[in-house]
Amino acid sequence: MGEPQQVDVVVVGLGVGGEEAAGRLAQAGLDVVGIEHTLVGGECPYWGCIPTKMMIRAGNALAEARRIPGLAGNAQVQPDWAPVARRIREEATDTWDDKVAVDRFTGKGGHFVRGRATITGPGRVKVDDQEWTARRGIVIATGTTAVIPPVDGLAGTPYWTNREVVETETLPATLLVLGGGAIGLELAQVLARFGVQITIIEGSDRILAMEEPESSETAAAALTADGIKILTGVRAQHVSHSTAGFAVTLSDGSTVTGERLLVATGRAARLGGLGLDTIGLDPSARFLATDEWMRAGDQVWGVGDVTGNGAFTHMAMYEADVAVRDILGQGGPPADYHAKPRVTFTDPEIGAVGMTEKEARDAGLDVQVGYTSLPSSSRGFIHGPGNEGFVKVIADRSRGVLVGATSAGPAGGEMLGALAVAVKAEVPVTTLQATIWAYPTFHRAIGEALRSL
Repeated sequence: MGEPQQVDVVVVGLGVGGEEAAGRLAQAGLDVVGIEHTLVGGECPYWGCIPTKMMIRAGNALAEARRIPGLAGNAQVQPDWAPVARRIREEATDTWDDKVAVDRFTGKGGHFVRGRATITGPGRVKVDDQEWTARRGIVIATGTTAVIPPVDGLAGTPYWTNREVVETETLPATLLVLGGGAIGLELAQVLARFGVQITIIEGSDRILAMEEPESSETAAAALTADGIKILTGVRAQHVSHSTAGFAVTLSDGSTVTGERLLVATGRAARLGGLGLDTIGLDPSARFLATDEWMRAGDQVWGVGDVTGNGAFTHMAMYEADVAVRDILGQGGPPADYHAKPRVTFTDPEIGAVGMTEKEARDAGLDVQVGYTSLPSSSRGFIHGPGNEGFVKVIADRSRGVLVGATSAGPAGGEMLGALAVAVKAEVPVTTLQATIWAYPTFHRAIGEALRSL
């Protein structure tokens, strides 16, 4: 190995956040090295956001067709996974080839390196026999990986994560799902609508345990209507696998079986093996702690899932923007997380921003709650079948502003936009209540919820 090459910035990990940061820094004229050992773009375009939403679109189309009787005539539906798998391969992932993404980065002036990066000291990074010294610093954007719980017997079995579900070209007859969070629920509902018999196993007392109880109830009712069996308050104690499939023994002594097993029990930051200890950071930490400028240390920035501020593409791009502006000395607003938006893309969609009611009360706020059910709203009534949902707003009475909100329904994620702006900008509740909400729209239910505060 010769002398390290001098560059401006080394970006370790080119998922959504890393690619965004590296590309913008290169476009700004900096000498940037971007390192990625799998696919440029990361989880989102190949195994996450994009292909799974294609799957969800297909499943929702089947559900809508099944709602035709009694609404618009008669319909017969015959699910076929083949066009979904083909669309994922051909339109979303180029059969899991990142040439387009690599060319996009290098076209902006960046230098791409395929391999596993190791930080060897302040500003120093190597891949195999190549080493660089970064004058301005290092951006760590190594993302997350699926958490595999230490359940007896699970290791070594051919369980699925979200990746195997997205890549599959044939569906099993039955599927067990460990985990009742957003990933598990979205994938479970899609496959159920294609005829797979699903059982969800969740250790908490409700699915979507981090969201409002009303969100859990709405999702559970929708999934149950799709034929999904939901087991809450039980944990997997033992897993066995044979030619017949999987058997999972639960904490209540019962056993459930399925042809396949999907593990969707959360995600953990990829920090091990990076050499973080050489720059004074803890490689065993759950996430990479950063300040409001995404600084994890002296001339070290962290962006995206590794920061623990939400494993969302929009969060990764937001944090990349903050870090880029800091590296370039452009100033502007620092990171602010009081209005984090998130959407669970079940049917109905469940969008949320800011605090839940419990979080607001635990924070000692003087809480006011407004609520309206979507079926009772004008557009919900008009919509008919598939109109399940609600709008819930959480206000801090002392300041007269919203601190959180949830919008669930056929367009729950889209309705969230207005609520996210209200929470972020701290628009006075009196102003929101005096707003003219167009009739008859789904978002008019926001006005109805506000009036009930």
